[in-house]
Amino acid sequence: MSKMLLTYSYFLGLRTLTVIRDAEKMIQKQSPDFSMDRISYEDSAVFEMLNRGETQGVFQMESAGMTQAFVNLRGRSVEDIIAIISLYRPGPMESIPTYIANRHHPEGVKYKTPQLEHILNVTNGCIVYQEQVMQICRDLAGFSYGQADLVRRAMSKKKHEVMEQERQHFIFGNKEPGKECPGCLANGIPREIAEEIYDEMLSFASYAFNKAHAAAYAVVAYQTAYLKCHYPKEFMAALLTSVLDNTTKIIEYTGECHRMGIGLLAPDINESELGFTVQQGKIRFGLLALKNVGRSLIEAVLQERNAGGKYKNLYNFCKRTHGMEMNRRALESMIKSGAFDCIEAKRRAMMEALENILKSVEADAKKNLAGQLDLFAAFSQESEEETFEDYRIPDCTEYPPEVLLQQEKEVSGLYLSGHPLDRYRDSIAQMRATPISMLNAEDAHEYDNQEVMLFCTIVKMKTMNTRSGATMAFLTVEDLSGTIEVLVFSGVLQRFGEWVKENAVAVIKGRFSFRENEGGKVVAEEVFDMDQYIKQEGKLAGNNSPKNKLWLKLPSMKSEIFDDVRNLLSIFQGDMPVYFYFEDTGKKGCAPRAMWCVPNEILYSELERVLGKGNVIVQ
Repeated sequence: MSKMLLTYSYFLGLRTLTVIRDAEKMIQKQSPDFSMDRISYEDSAVFEMLNRGETQGVFQMESAGMTQAFVNLRGRSVEDIIAIISLYRPGPMESIPTYIANRHHPEGVKYKTPQLEHILNVTNGCIVYQEQVMQICRDLAGFSYGQADLVRRAMSKKKHEVMEQERQHFIFGNKEPGKECPGCLANGIPREIAEEIYDEMLSFASYAFNKAHAAAYAVVAYQTAYLKCHYPKEFMAALLTSVLDNTTKIIEYTGECHRMGIGLLAPDINESELGFTVQQGKIRFGLLALKNVGRSLIEAVLQERNAGGKYKNLYNFCKRTHGMEMNRRALESMIKSGAFDCIEAKRRAMMEALENILKSVEADAKKNLAGQLDLFAAFSQESEEETFEDYRIPDCTEYPPEVLLQQEKEVSGLYLSGHPLDRYRDSIAQMRATPISMLNAEDAHEYDNQEVMLFCTIVKMKTMNTRSGATMAFLTVEDLSGTIEVLVFSGVLQRFGEWVKENAVAVIKGRFSFRENEGGKVVAEEVFDMDQYIKQEGKLAGNNSPKNKLWLKLPSMKSEIFDDVRNLLSIFQGDMPVYFYFEDTGKKGCAPRAMWCVPNEILYSELERVLGKGNVIVQ
């Protein structure tokens, strides 16, 4: 392309670009001069946020593995984001530990041959980009630009015959007219070293990014991180709007809003817009996120509100929106979500009065159509509120709180006015609970066959008979971070069946099972009523003095391992005391409060991987 004087451009069509644009528009309502074109790409606060592991919603960096890699790297530039995005792929990811170690200890970097140093010194001695494969072929073996690109394409497309042919040219050279190259041997590189270099390129290049691709992704990643860091409400509102059709993601991102201290306002027929918006320093739920309510209907409702003012009561709403594809299912969804709470007192009263209101509105419409209205009435000064006296909604007892929550969940996918797990938040933070969001992440396969413990509500339950005639159950469960499917086999169902029922608040212990084509599921081994479980464990909700402590044995406070441990603890920050024992000095003591953690099986597993199983003790 360079010979043809053409410029290589890489275009990304991403949902995330819409998120950035929508967030920018919301920010400009308060700060008209704001523009994404003028943000700094060297903002230390952004990298501090990423190094704390706060990557939820950040493009390409949400998975636990990617987050941990960046935290361990202690990234400080967009170049670091480019590198991690390129490395966190099958094949190249094997180089991540080496890349990070070399970054922190550049004096220990070793090159297979001195000719590699000027190519790989910018990436801490590791092959990271396809362009480096091409440069190695050119500088070490004398390949032309075209020949080097042929090697890259053969590797990326796994053309084994071509790869082996080019291996010979890479090592021994090529004397074929028009394709001449000296090869590594002629340039003073031993055959064994040349073989090792080619093998390393081979294992890397089949999954590698070109740097233009990675850089395009990294810029978008940084922009989302910048918005989350400096304009969190606008960013999270735009992010939620982008996943209106994905209940799992909405649950995950609203959970992140709660962690960030951002409140979520329920739907409001007089305040909500199509998507999520920022109001009163909080995020207002978008009407389009409600089930059974279409875009064209919501747009018409908003247009009428803008033209005729706020809706005064349910009858006023029904009368003004008659003929807008409004139907009973849509109205019931809005009532159940709480969208009319601002103009009517009780949802149960609205549900019971709805049929009469709709009949009255329909009757009025027919009279108008037939031209049977009293002409004098058209000029009457009688106010609309007086006309509504016949349609005053009767008072009645409101639904119980648990019914209100279930109805909200039914029509929005979320509990809006509260959550069945709200009163257990402290206990969940103190105990060894596994967040469901981690089991839904991109790198969930890494947790296959690990023990998990879910603090959750059972949203749906389906039973079936096995071939042997036994009964098993399929559950959809939800915690404060997401939803997942749980399998309860017949033996477990017989033992714990009294707790396995819809809307139950339960603790489920089991193992995570991941299959490439099916995603992740939890296979239950034990199920408990949450209140009883917490009481038995001696950890009542709200108790901020957990009895368990985490003891970690390390070689030295000055060791590299200590940095890895500190980074892990920062991701799982919580209320569980952490104690260190350092072998070199024999000293032990409690870590600073900022290093305490949330009890979590994933954390324990990662710590055992770093320190060894016998060096991680919970007691």
